[in-house]
Amino acid sequence: MLNSSCSTKKIGSITRWLMVVQACIFLVSCGSGKGDDLDKFMEESGKDMRVKIESLPEVKPYVPFQYNADNTLNDPFKPRKAEASKKSGTHPNLDRAKEPLEAFPLESLKFVGVLSKNKINYALIRTPDNSIQQVKIGNYLGQNFGIVTAVTETGLTLKEIVQDDLSGDWTDRTSSIDLQE
Repeated sequence: MLNSSCSTKKIGSITRWLMVVQACIFLVSCGSGKGDDLDKFMEESGKDMRVKIESLPEVKPYVPFQYNADNTLNDPFKPRKAEASKKSGTHPNLDRAKEPLEAFPLESLKFVGVLSKNKINYALIRTPDNSIQQVKIGNYLGQNFGIVTAVTETGLTLKEIVQDDLSGDWTDRTSSIDLQE
Protein backbone atom coordinates (compact mmCIF):
# COMPACT_ATOMS: atom_id res chain seq x y z
CA MET A 1 0.00 0.00 0.00
CA LEU A 2 2.87 2.33 0.56
CA ASN A 3 4.13 1.87 -2.99
CA SER A 4 0.87 2.88 -4.54
CA SER A 5 0.67 6.14 -2.53
CA CYS A 6 4.28 7.03 -3.44
CA SER A 7 3.67 6.41 -7.12
CA THR A 8 0.51 8.58 -6.98
CA LYS A 9 2.51 11.39 -5.38
CA LYS A 10 5.20 11.10 -8.08
CA ILE A 11 2.60 11.16 -10.86
CA GLY A 12 0.87 14.18 -9.23
CA SER A 13 4.14 16.11 -8.93
CA ILE A 14 5.16 15.22 -12.51
CA THR A 15 1.73 16.39 -13.77
CA ARG A 16 2.07 19.69 -11.91
CA TRP A 17 5.55 20.15 -13.25
CA LEU A 18 4.42 19.50 -16.84
CA MET A 19 1.57 22.00 -16.43
CA VAL A 20 4.01 24.68 -15.20
CA VAL A 21 6.34 23.99 -18.16
CA GLN A 22 3.40 24.19 -20.62
CA ALA A 23 2.24 27.49 -19.11
CA CYS A 24 5.78 28.91 -19.43
CA ILE A 25 6.05 27.81 -23.06
CA PHE A 26 2.64 29.33 -23.83
CA LEU A 27 3.57 32.67 -22.21
CA VAL A 28 6.92 32.81 -24.03
CA SER A 29 5.27 32.13 -27.40
CA CYS A 30 2.72 34.93 -26.84
CA GLY A 31 5.33 37.52 -25.98
CA SER A 32 7.35 37.51 -29.20
CA GLY A 33 9.02 40.82 -30.02
CA LYS A 34 7.93 40.83 -33.67
CA GLY A 35 4.40 42.18 -33.05
CA ASP A 36 1.46 41.95 -35.34
CA ASP A 37 -0.15 44.36 -37.82
CA LEU A 38 -2.07 46.19 -35.13
CA ASP A 39 1.10 47.00 -33.17
CA LYS A 40 2.82 48.23 -36.34
CA PHE A 41 -0.18 50.40 -37.24
CA MET A 42 -0.27 51.94 -33.76
CA GLU A 43 3.43 52.83 -33.93
CA GLU A 44 3.24 54.32 -37.43
CA SER A 45 0.03 56.31 -36.95
CA GLY A 46 1.38 58.10 -33.90
CA LYS A 47 4.46 59.39 -35.79
CA ASP A 48 2.50 61.64 -38.20
CA MET A 49 0.18 63.20 -35.65
CA ARG A 50 0.99 66.68 -34.40
CA VAL A 51 -1.03 68.33 -31.65
CA LYS A 52 -2.10 71.88 -32.44
CA ILE A 53 -3.11 73.79 -29.35
CA GLU A 54 -4.83 77.09 -29.95
CA SER A 55 -3.76 79.99 -27.81
CA LEU A 56 -6.17 81.22 -25.17
CA PRO A 57 -8.17 84.36 -25.98
CA GLU A 58 -7.07 87.57 -24.37
CA VAL A 59 -8.92 88.28 -21.14
CA LYS A 60 -10.27 91.81 -21.12
CA PRO A 61 -10.29 93.52 -17.75
CA TYR A 62 -13.66 94.33 -16.21
CA VAL A 63 -14.45 98.04 -16.21
CA PRO A 64 -17.18 98.89 -13.69
CA PHE A 65 -19.87 101.40 -14.67
CA GLN A 66 -19.83 104.56 -12.61
CA TYR A 67 -23.37 105.73 -11.90
CA ASN A 68 -23.60 109.49 -12.12
CA ALA A 69 -25.96 110.83 -9.46
CA ASP A 70 -26.46 114.27 -11.04
CA ASN A 71 -29.57 113.01 -12.93
CA THR A 72 -27.90 112.82 -16.34
CA LEU A 73 -28.89 109.14 -16.45
CA ASN A 74 -32.02 107.42 -15.26
CA ASP A 75 -31.80 105.74 -11.88
CA PRO A 76 -31.51 101.99 -12.66
CA PHE A 77 -33.30 101.05 -9.42
CA LYS A 78 -36.50 103.00 -10.10
CA PRO A 79 -39.06 101.74 -12.61
CA ARG A 80 -39.58 104.16 -15.46
CA LYS A 81 -42.99 105.21 -16.64
CA ALA A 82 -43.58 105.96 -20.28
CA GLU A 83 -44.35 109.65 -20.65
CA ALA A 84 -45.12 111.51 -23.83
CA SER A 85 -42.44 114.08 -24.57
CA LYS A 86 -43.68 117.48 -25.65
CA LYS A 87 -40.47 118.20 -27.61
CA SER A 88 -40.85 115.75 -30.50
CA GLY A 89 -43.84 115.03 -32.70
CA THR A 90 -43.54 111.25 -32.26
CA HIS A 91 -45.07 109.80 -29.13
CA PRO A 92 -47.26 106.80 -28.27
CA ASN A 93 -50.94 107.06 -27.57
CA LEU A 94 -51.01 106.24 -23.86
CA ASP A 95 -54.79 106.76 -23.55
CA ARG A 96 -55.90 103.92 -25.87
CA ALA A 97 -56.87 100.44 -24.62
CA LYS A 98 -54.10 97.84 -24.87
CA GLU A 99 -54.54 94.93 -27.29
CA PRO A 100 -53.89 91.32 -26.11
CA LEU A 101 -50.63 90.88 -28.08
CA GLU A 102 -49.06 93.92 -26.41
CA ALA A 103 -48.61 91.84 -23.25
CA PHE A 104 -45.85 89.76 -24.91
CA PRO A 105 -42.31 90.78 -25.90
CA LEU A 106 -41.90 90.91 -29.68
CA GLU A 107 -39.16 88.24 -29.54
CA SER A 108 -41.58 85.69 -28.05
CA LEU A 109 -44.19 86.07 -30.83
CA LYS A 110 -43.93 83.83 -33.90
CA PHE A 111 -45.42 84.52 -37.34
CA VAL A 112 -46.82 81.17 -38.53
CA GLY A 113 -49.05 81.97 -41.51
CA VAL A 114 -51.31 84.31 -43.48
CA LEU A 115 -55.07 84.32 -44.07
CA SER A 116 -56.78 86.47 -46.65
CA LYS A 117 -60.41 87.56 -46.14
CA ASN A 118 -62.14 90.17 -48.30
CA LYS A 119 -58.79 91.27 -49.80
CA ILE A 120 -57.36 91.90 -46.32
CA ASN A 121 -54.30 89.90 -45.21
CA TYR A 122 -54.33 88.66 -41.62
CA ALA A 123 -51.10 87.44 -40.02
CA LEU A 124 -51.37 84.40 -37.75
CA ILE A 125 -49.27 84.94 -34.62
CA ARG A 126 -48.41 82.17 -32.14
CA THR A 127 -48.04 83.45 -28.57
CA PRO A 128 -45.84 81.87 -25.87
CA ASP A 129 -48.90 80.12 -24.44
CA ASN A 130 -49.39 78.40 -27.88
CA SER A 131 -52.58 80.23 -28.82
CA ILE A 132 -52.98 81.64 -32.35
CA GLN A 133 -54.05 85.27 -32.80
CA GLN A 134 -54.96 87.15 -35.99
CA VAL A 135 -53.57 90.62 -36.67
CA LYS A 136 -53.98 92.97 -39.60
CA ILE A 137 -52.54 96.32 -40.58
CA GLY A 138 -53.26 98.79 -37.77
CA ASN A 139 -53.21 96.27 -34.90
CA TYR A 140 -50.69 96.61 -32.07
CA LEU A 141 -48.29 93.95 -30.82
CA GLY A 142 -45.15 93.82 -28.68
CA GLN A 143 -44.27 95.88 -25.65
CA ASN A 144 -42.83 98.88 -27.54
CA PHE A 145 -46.10 100.28 -28.90
CA GLY A 146 -45.60 98.36 -32.19
CA ILE A 147 -48.22 98.93 -34.87
CA VAL A 148 -48.47 96.58 -37.86
CA THR A 149 -47.69 98.44 -41.10
CA ALA A 150 -47.52 95.55 -43.62
CA VAL A 151 -48.55 91.89 -43.84
CA THR A 152 -47.02 89.75 -46.61
CA GLU A 153 -46.74 86.03 -47.32
CA THR A 154 -43.23 85.91 -45.78
CA GLY A 155 -43.56 88.18 -42.78
CA LEU A 156 -45.00 91.25 -41.18
CA THR A 157 -43.51 94.69 -40.61
CA LEU A 158 -44.29 96.98 -37.73
CA LYS A 159 -43.32 100.42 -36.50
CA GLU A 160 -42.34 100.62 -32.84
CA ILE A 161 -42.10 103.75 -30.76
CA VAL A 162 -39.24 103.60 -28.24
CA GLN A 163 -37.99 106.15 -25.76
CA ASP A 164 -34.36 107.29 -25.84
CA ASP A 165 -32.70 106.68 -22.45
CA LEU A 166 -30.60 109.84 -22.47
CA SER A 167 -32.87 112.51 -23.88
CA GLY A 168 -36.27 110.97 -23.11
CA ASP A 169 -37.47 111.66 -26.68
CA TRP A 170 -39.59 109.11 -28.53
CA THR A 171 -38.27 107.70 -31.82
CA ASP A 172 -39.64 105.35 -34.47
CA ARG A 173 -38.03 101.97 -35.10
CA THR A 174 -38.98 99.49 -37.84
CA SER A 175 -39.10 95.81 -36.86
CA SER A 176 -40.21 92.69 -38.64
CA ILE A 177 -41.23 89.14 -37.84
CA ASP A 178 -40.41 86.54 -40.51
CA LEU A 179 -42.40 83.40 -41.27
CA GLN A 180 -41.49 80.48 -38.95
CA GLU A 181 -41.54 77.08 -40.66
